Amino acid sequence: MTTTAKIAAALIVLLALSSCGNTIRGIGKDTANTVNATQDAGRSVDRAAKK
Repeated sequence: MTTTAKIAAALIVLLALSSCGNTIRGIGKDTANTVNATQDAGRSVDRAAKK
């Protein structure tokens, strides 16, 4: 394997890993938003039940 091919392979691996990191962060944000929305809905139901 030539040096150029090794460098290209390393860059492809780094790109793939950075893409995975962005996806994982995005899933974490989506999950946090889902939890917040569920908690807000629960508070709304609680307030409505107390009226």
